[in-house]
Parts: sequence; structure tokens; C-alpha cells
Amino acid sequence: MKLSPIVVSLLDTDLYKFNMDQVIFHKHTDLSGEYYFRCRSQGVRFTQEMLDEINAQIDHLCTLRFRKDELEYLRSIRFIKKDYVEFLRLWHPIRDYVETGLSGDGELNLVVRGPLFSAMQFEIYLLEIVNEVYFRLRYDYNVLEASARERLERKIRDFQSGKYTFSFAEFGCRRRLSREWEDVVVRRLSAETANCIGTSNVYLAMKYDLTPIGTYAHEFVQMYQGIDSIPLAYTNHYALEDWYDEYKGDNGTALTDTITTDLFLLDFNRAMVNNFTGVRHDSGDPYEWGERIIRHYEKYGVDPRTKLLLFSDSLDFDKAQALYAHFKDRAKVSFGIGTFCSNDTCEKALNIVIKLQTVNGRAVAKLSDTPGKAMCRDEEYLEYLRRSVAFRLGREK
Repeated sequence: MKLSPIVVSLLDTDLYKFNMDQVIFHKHTDLSGEYYFRCRSQGVRFTQEMLDEINAQIDHLCTLRFRKDELEYLRSIRFIKKDYVEFLRLWHPIRDYVETGLSGDGELNLVVRGPLFSAMQFEIYLLEIVNEVYFRLRYDYNVLEASARERLERKIRDFQSGKYTFSFAEFGCRRRLSREWEDVVVRRLSAETANCIGTSNVYLAMKYDLTPIGTYAHEFVQMYQGIDSIPLAYTNHYALEDWYDEYKGDNGTALTDTITTDLFLLDFNRAMVNNFTGVRHDSGDPYEWGERIIRHYEKYGVDPRTKLLLFSDSLDFDKAQALYAHFKDRAKVSFGIGTFCSNDTCEKALNIVIKLQTVNGRAVAKLSDTPGKAMCRDEEYLEYLRRSVAFRLGREK
């Protein structure tokens, strides 16, 4: 079964890829990395037909270039700098950086290797390709889309009736049912409700004149683990410093859980509390996390109502509404909702990720506030990182 191209624009990715890449372009062009695919869902099997289609789609991806109107759009985003846009005029995905394969039991193997400023850009494109190929070849796509449409209608009615009152951004690129369906979801949620304030998908933000939304991902903090001069337990500190130096607070929502929120809060000092507009939750109990963050702001004499709590961990609209009701009078509250927007069908969505695993030949890892989310190919290094974090916490907390 030959599919139409899945990625047709290099803007069809999350904004935070450009945010992070700009910092790397200005400060860390000497870093190289390896990214590995993992399907966390149990019992999923890919076929040779799927692998062949994935390879054909990657081949097509690597023929794309940024168009003039796309570069102009990036230039219009206030914190994206002109020299970085000029770099993107020259940049394109390089096929040799991507390796694919299939194990005997149907496990998909996918690895990206290359300079970090280039390799990191593959993540969202590849997840879009893998997810859409799987669902189109595994199921009757028309049945899936019909069920997704029925559920979308219900969600829109629930916003219009006042059942849901929170604001959110669509974060569904990486696990969407298809390119066409994410387009429908973003168009209708933004046009038919007052609650969808933007999307992480830069292409759709441009197409529908929406706010592109994104900050940085775990890989941004992880990459500092590969820099010899930086102690492991201080990587959040250097990541926050570089981010603020690049954006001067104009793109300032910090992710807390890369090497645990406990450690993040040591580095989220008075200066950083004032420099960043808010923080993002992506693992652990969201209520406990929100209470801790509010106490942290209050410790420094900052009114939490002036700061953003952005929740983005496996949310549906009922969970978001409950969190909004709990925190809405105590802080600014918003949500990034992904799979529940872009791939809510009669079949269970895949939990697939592509994670940074080495930088300059050294293992790197995410610890997270949920142990099951830790991902590292080197168990010895993962344990060393845990001990480093525990040592600093024991000494300074």
C-alpha cells in the first residue's frame, strides 16, 4: 500500500524544536548525538510493509526544503533570530543520519545519528511518519477517522455548553492519527471554541493564524550531560542560564522534571523565578507538583497568580478541567493536550517516543518524576546519574 506524503512541510513540527535548535546553533554546534525510537505500548508489531513505507516516507522527508513563505513566517516570531532563519534556509534533513530496521518479532528499530543541531530536528517528523503509517496499514482508516470525528464533535459541544472552561494549546503532532486529521482538529477547535489558544504545530499555526506555542523538551537539559566541563547534577543550572541568555525571558516556560523536580527547584533560584514566566509539568502527580511550585514562588515573595502552571502530561479534557478548577484562582493555568486531541479514536493510541541517548559519545538520560518514564540505554550511567542527583540533594536541599 503506497501512501501519499505524510510530511509535506518542514514547518510541520513542534515549535520547541526551533526554540532548542536556535540555542544549539548559537552556543553548542560542537555537540553530536544519537536518538533512539521506543514504543512503550505492549504487544505492538510492525510489518515489513510498514517498514518499507516508513523508509519511503523518510526518503521523501529528506527532499524537503524550507520555502520562502515559511522562512518569512519563522522570522515573524519575535524570539526567532534572523541568523538562525538564514541557517534554516540552508538546512535540510539528511537521509544518511537515519537508520531503520525490524527485529524478528516485529519491533521497529530507528536511530538518528548526527550533529545535534541537525539530528534533533528528525524527532517529530519521524514520529508523525511512524504513527500514521502504523494506523493506516494496521486498521481501516475510515473507521478510525469516523470515530475520531464523533469524539471531536462531542468535545466541541462540551466547550460550547460550558462543561469545559479552561484554555489549552493543541500539542498533538507526534502521535496524531494523520496529517489531515490534525489539520481538522486544530481548525475546528480554534474556530468553534474560545478555548484553543494555539498549537505547537508551526505549520498549522501559520495556516490558521494561531499562536505557535512551545518552550523546550527534556533533550535540551539532557544534552548538557554530554559536556565534559559540566557536573551532572548541575545541568539544569546551565540549561536555564543558556536559555535565559538566548531569550531574555521572552520565551520563558521552564520544564521541571528532566532530572527530577527536586533538583530543578535548587536551580530555580530567585533570579530564575523572576526570569521565567512559568513552568511546565510532564510527570509525577500534577496536584502535588502544582502545590510545590506555588510554595516555591511564595518562598521568594512572588505572587503565583503572576506565573504560569502549564500541564502537559497525558491529559484529557476531564483531567484538565479538574486541574483548572483546583489551581485557577492561585496561578495562571494552561494546558498542552496532545494525543487526546489528535488521535482519540476507537483504537488505543500508540505511546511512541524518540529520545536523545548519547551526546558526544557519552550516555545521557532523563530521570523524570515518574520512574517508568526514565529512558537510558546504559543502566550503569543511569544509576550514576541518580547517585549524582541524590548527592547534591543531600548536600544542598
